[in-house]
Amino acid sequence: MTLDTAGDIEVVPLRSYTEKAYLDYSMYVINDRALPHVGDGLKPVQRRIVYAMSQMGLNHQAKFAKSVRTVGEVTGKFHPHGDSACYEAMVLMAQSFSFRYPLVDPQGNFGAPDDPKSFGAARYTEARLAQHASLLLTEVAQGTVDFSPNFDGTRDEPDVLPAQIPFILLNGCTGIAVGMATDVLPHNLEEVVAACVLLLDRPKASLGDILACIKGPDFPSEARIISDQSELESAYETGRGSVKTRARYVLEQGEVVVTALPYQVSPGKVLEQIAQQMQAKKLPMLADLRDESDYENPTRLILVPRSNRVDIDRLMSHLFATTDLERSHRMNFNVIALDKRPRVFGLKELLKEWLKFRQETVRRRIEYRLERIAERVHIVEGLLLAYLNLDEVIRIIREEEDPKNELIKEFDLSEVQATSILDLRLRQLAKLEEEKLETERVELTSESAELKKILGSKARLKTLIKKELEAVAKEYGDIRRSEIAAEEEEEAVAYSDEDLISNDPVTVIMSDKGWIRSAKGHDVDAKDLVYRPGDSFAGAVHTRLNENCVFFDSTGRAYTLQSRTLPSARGQGEPLTGRLNPPPEARFVGLAAGDVRVLLGSDAGYGFVGPLKEMATKNRSGKAVLNVPQDSFALPPSIVFEDTLVGVITNTGRLLVFELSQVPELNRGKGSKLMNIPIANLKTREEYVVALATFGERDRLILRAGQRHLGLRLQDMQNYLGERARRGRKLPRGFQKIDRVEVERY
Repeated sequence: MTLDTAGDIEVVPLRSYTEKAYLDYSMYVINDRALPHVGDGLKPVQRRIVYAMSQMGLNHQAKFAKSVRTVGEVTGKFHPHGDSACYEAMVLMAQSFSFRYPLVDPQGNFGAPDDPKSFGAARYTEARLAQHASLLLTEVAQGTVDFSPNFDGTRDEPDVLPAQIPFILLNGCTGIAVGMATDVLPHNLEEVVAACVLLLDRPKASLGDILACIKGPDFPSEARIISDQSELESAYETGRGSVKTRARYVLEQGEVVVTALPYQVSPGKVLEQIAQQMQAKKLPMLADLRDESDYENPTRLILVPRSNRVDIDRLMSHLFATTDLERSHRMNFNVIALDKRPRVFGLKELLKEWLKFRQETVRRRIEYRLERIAERVHIVEGLLLAYLNLDEVIRIIREEEDPKNELIKEFDLSEVQATSILDLRLRQLAKLEEEKLETERVELTSESAELKKILGSKARLKTLIKKELEAVAKEYGDIRRSEIAAEEEEEAVAYSDEDLISNDPVTVIMSDKGWIRSAKGHDVDAKDLVYRPGDSFAGAVHTRLNENCVFFDSTGRAYTLQSRTLPSARGQGEPLTGRLNPPPEARFVGLAAGDVRVLLGSDAGYGFVGPLKEMATKNRSGKAVLNVPQDSFALPPSIVFEDTLVGVITNTGRLLVFELSQVPELNRGKGSKLMNIPIANLKTREEYVVALATFGERDRLILRAGQRHLGLRLQDMQNYLGERARRGRKLPRGFQKIDRVEVERY
């Protein structure tokens, strides 16, 4: 650094100058704009608004005043910045959905949860201080805080307001400074006061003890806090972390009604997010979306499921994961400490720092009161002396040219005492009563002695603070709004691509040559469809687009395809061999779908019952399910129903009917013998099973042999009933060669 003596100009290196300028600006932003003070929990602009309104006489009992007048008072006397920014800060303190305990009482349009910045112009709105603001201002004039000159030096403003409760935690604060930020979340007044009282009684109380009082943040919104206890403890211990909240909802007549949204979440934005997904066909399970919010129900969003089959819990889990119905709130207890430096506090340290501030505030308040008491006692003693010498005092006042000095000389009074006597009218002087003055002096002396005891004892000082805190909690406390989940909530999971597939009903049709196609709906007559020359209908199954379809071949292997991927029934479909890799000698024999059990069997007369879901596979080569004996083939699967009977029919016209309970349940294997067929006949293929059928007691079994058919009900099957693995009985003449078996369900 050099000094130009000719021009008295200081010359410094550019690097040093810019570094100092940046640091000065950073500290200005940190201390005078962005970060709140631990004492009152306010930023400078908020503090100036509250103080200016108090100076205007706009307490909670006063008449409302135009907001533009208040803004002008603040910007003109204390905060020389833009009036729009000042007005926005005042609006924020008035919004009950932004501040847990608003400091400004609004009248007019001060915004809405849907759009917090939709407030009216300052010339159209009115405001006054809210009742909670008195907890910041009551002790301002009692010597509790320091004052500094305002921006132009014409008046003084408080460096901090003497908050009677920790507003830093009650309303929270957000701000971005240079190189740092703050995010203090709001909390419940009664819980915070309880924690302060605990620390006054037990300064070494653990964080766990404190969290027994402060359950967690308490937002203006009634959304549920779903962060687990370990996350909350970690955030409160370090002063950094996050808190997750979820919207609350109820079911009303099959509709989902959202009754509370996370803190600072706009209902309109949530509706827009959901509507965009519906337009993009990513929410096929939602049919409609409505906003029925009104004055009595500030938040009431209606979600209408497409049907009563929609899994509501799964739907809401998706919405929590993809919309603002679930929000994570950052926690960063970065505030201006008592040493005027920014610091990140843990919860316990933050409460202790505020209690230091409160103890100092109360101490200064008591000292200020002692000074006022001493002054008044001094004056009362002078008045008592005047009463004892009333005639002489009156004479001096009436006759002497300089009565003040004469009174001082005559009665050894101080100038203050003499002035107080002279300020009284003679009539009042004559009416002075010694008893009243003496009573006042005794009361003041007693109060002074009590206050000195409090100042001289840390325990008494803490007791006083404790009583005052409890009194505030009793008068201003309220119940918690943000419910804390009693148990750990499941993590929100968005729908996968498969989950978002429509569950519309479809009919999957397979031909005898293994060609496959899919038709919309379940009312399709698959037999009447057009098939390729030399091909015909083999089987069909009712399913849905979001389900899989399982195909079986003659070797006992199972294959799986998604129903939504199958070609349309408007054409003739496509061969399964184009998508799957069955063995060269295999042919497809049947299909099944859904969460069902199926009866699988071979034409050798063996089989078992198994769950279809265990037979599904993503392998193009399929999965071996049924062990088929040599020179035998797998038969088409038969879906199993409750109280089902099994019918086994051979090519020689034998029929055996028995209860399904006799068939073993397996996931894979050969199974057990269903019908007794001589081994010699099996080897020569003279006799084998041509069909397996499952049916109920009220169903009708139809046996087709060429153009002829035979319908049998349970009462017609008495001769064919028996035990599993028996030989069965011959069908009537003309039905010795069965082509196919059908079941009419009733």
